[in-house]
Amino acid sequence: MNKSETNVPSKSTAGPAAVPEKSLILLTGASGYIGGRLLPSLEHQGYRLRCLARRPEILKPKVGPSTEVVAGDVLDRASLDSALRGVDVAYYMVHSMSSTGSFEETDRQAARNFSEAAKAAGIKGLIYVGGLGSDEEELSTHLRSRHEVGDILRQSGLPLCEFRASAVIGSGSASFELIRALVERLPIMLTPRWVKGKAQPIAIDDLLDYLIEALRIPISKYRIYEIGGTDQVSYADMMLAYGRQRGLKPLIIPVPVLTPWVSALWLGLITPLYARIGRAIIESIVHVTVVRDNAALTTFSVRPMGIDQAIHRALAHEETHFAATRWSDALSSSGKLPSWGGVQFGTRLVDSRTLTVDVPPDVVFKHIERIGGDTGWYAWNWLWRVRGFIDLLEGGVGLRRGRPSSTTLRVGDTVDSFRVESIEPNRRLRLKSEMHLYGRAWLEFEVTGTGSSTTIRQTAIFDPVGLIGQIYWYTLYVPHEFVFSGMLRGIAQAALSEMRDLDTAKIPNGQPAPHRR
Repeated sequence: MNKSETNVPSKSTAGPAAVPEKSLILLTGASGYIGGRLLPSLEHQGYRLRCLARRPEILKPKVGPSTEVVAGDVLDRASLDSALRGVDVAYYMVHSMSSTGSFEETDRQAARNFSEAAKAAGIKGLIYVGGLGSDEEELSTHLRSRHEVGDILRQSGLPLCEFRASAVIGSGSASFELIRALVERLPIMLTPRWVKGKAQPIAIDDLLDYLIEALRIPISKYRIYEIGGTDQVSYADMMLAYGRQRGLKPLIIPVPVLTPWVSALWLGLITPLYARIGRAIIESIVHVTVVRDNAALTTFSVRPMGIDQAIHRALAHEETHFAATRWSDALSSSGKLPSWGGVQFGTRLVDSRTLTVDVPPDVVFKHIERIGGDTGWYAWNWLWRVRGFIDLLEGGVGLRRGRPSSTTLRVGDTVDSFRVESIEPNRRLRLKSEMHLYGRAWLEFEVTGTGSSTTIRQTAIFDPVGLIGQIYWYTLYVPHEFVFSGMLRGIAQAALSEMRDLDTAKIPNGQPAPHRR
């Protein structure tokens, strides 16, 4: 099966459908990592879908036209009755690990509320993702809670298809971002001995395939299924595998003195994970989380991939999810950078700024679309030429390629050292740099507004490779400040100048002259 992180799992031949094709499916946790990836897959498969959300207004723009979004909270028992009415199978994808207070007690109460409401509504079956680990061992708080939630859901008497998984590898997953940040930022790592503990990570593609096939197997086969990729590896092995994909060779030196608590605080500084989540992951690493029961391989058609392929796919497909996630939307709308050198999202460095101008959006976008080539970059063109010359000396493309048209762009067109990655007329332009860099870089412009007022958002994104890539970004902080701020002002000024010219060019009857490109 030809998979990708945005694919739709193929239909299984494992047996008769668990529920009729037109049955209603409830998805909880659609704003989370796994639930958020599962949502479009279910939609593309044509299922009748209802999503439960505490804040429906946030989720509604992300769902398809046929998906229903209802308000509800698993901690509010009364709110669940209407959400579950008429539902045949429900995905329980709720976890409170990132919340404050005791996430164990919160998870218990949420599972009790949901299982009671599901039973009262006559649900035919539940599907849930828990964690690998033997119940016969003393598990970490995180793994113990995952198992306990499964037990509570089963106590309702409803059939439960529980998938127990180890680390999930996919662009944006906690485990992947942890590995990524450590390898990219630390060429030499002093690590606790327990990073050698064995796990069996699973690619997000494979996990989604399992979750969708659970709708097609007979409900009589609902039980606990242990799932994982083809490789049993340690987190140290995963870091080395990631390094191979990125051309990095981290030196990993085990030491005996780092406790999980100290390590979690350290991860909170070095990686994008909160210390609370980092500690839960670390405490779970201590335990062996490998598949001991291979029943999933005989029940489902999924044939999981190994760690190298999982990491390769995560890197290859991350651009789709990065663009869809819109990191820059979380930035201050004032356009001011809230930290020195830009904002960090995962391992990516972002400089995002906005400017509002009294010009219609189509006029503004016309000048954005003319960027590069003979038009130039609207400010500090000599700095752009110097950087292009340096790139030529390094064997790169420099700025000599220009652009095929002076006024319009299409996907794939060159714009000096950039190439058009995506374009939405009068709305968004995304350019990817093809210079020799210590990482990957994008430049994106977005215009929003109606009538005669437009807000321009300009975002520079840099994905550094290793420590040298980060040094490269921060070394250029001062030139970036001049170039990026000047470019944004220059675009706004060019649009304003055109509007002034149009206002002064009046036809005899006093009406504005026709719009000219």
